[in-house]
Amino acid sequence: MADFSTTYMGLTLKNPIIIGSSGLSDSEKQFPGIQHSGAGAVVLKSLFEEEILLDMKAKLTQMNTESYLYPETLEFYEHDDTSKEATQKYLELIKSAKSQLDIPVIASINCVTADQWTYFPAEIERAGADALELNVFTLPSNIHRTAVQNEQTYFDIIKAVRKVTKIPVSLKLSFYFSDLAGMLKRVDDAGIDALVMFNRFYNPDFDTDSFEVTSSHVLSTPSDISMPLRWASILSERLKTDISATTGVDTGQDVVKLLLAGAKTVQVASTLYRNGMGRIGELITEMDKWMSAKGFGKVDDFRGKMSQSNTDDPAALERVQFMKYFRGQKAYNT
Repeated sequence: MADFSTTYMGLTLKNPIIIGSSGLSDSEKQFPGIQHSGAGAVVLKSLFEEEILLDMKAKLTQMNTESYLYPETLEFYEHDDTSKEATQKYLELIKSAKSQLDIPVIASINCVTADQWTYFPAEIERAGADALELNVFTLPSNIHRTAVQNEQTYFDIIKAVRKVTKIPVSLKLSFYFSDLAGMLKRVDDAGIDALVMFNRFYNPDFDTDSFEVTSSHVLSTPSDISMPLRWASILSERLKTDISATTGVDTGQDVVKLLLAGAKTVQVASTLYRNGMGRIGELITEMDKWMSAKGFGKVDDFRGKMSQSNTDDPAALERVQFMKYFRGQKAYNT
């Protein structure tokens, strides 16, 4: 079998496949399945900033006036007694994961500000987490905030977290930036250890019978791989930080593609929901067959082989129009 070992944020992984932050990694009962899955690392389900703030109830009134935090979210947690010990339960989850798993354990915080909660990464480090993934996103829907103000939030969070912890820190973010390449370069310069491309968000839908807002397309589909594939390829040779690609990864070929683009690791979740933890072993087997057929003995032999800096057709990765594909195509029934 080929050598799948890799490094990510300075951590040694037996292979580049990481179980992404999700309900697949939110309790002790899932650890035996994770342990036997063959994954290279696991990101625990995110602890939310709002949950951390519950341990600081004296400051909730102040935080409720901030534009970032949504009243309905705070109201939910106020009435949910089971969430009042969320921070302690999360630290216990980390400790349990470290005692049961022989792969790196990455904690995760979902955050939208750099206010008050940022003491908690130090607690995560003391609990034994090998690294921390910051899942950051603020929907740029506030017409009174500029792009510069929205972007500054990310740097404020990085700075605040860096002050209190020494473990590797990754930033999982979206592609909702007018200057995406420039933004990712500035994040790279801010000293982050890895970039996770990209967030998958709650997508609203409308129920036309009940007139209610519902959720849509919770799980990713194979077509979603295009965005991380494009940007990992464009930036992997231009950034100092590691890249972890996620969203749309369904097959071993998908893993190979993202590694060819230059990603250090690949995160999976939706395919595990559909097929179970055993799917990771299948992905590795598919990778092994491809590597054997191509004569690659280890992952580093082909990582980045198709990054924009190395490809024969770099312009192809920046093409965004369909003219080449639609020209000459006949419409249905014509």
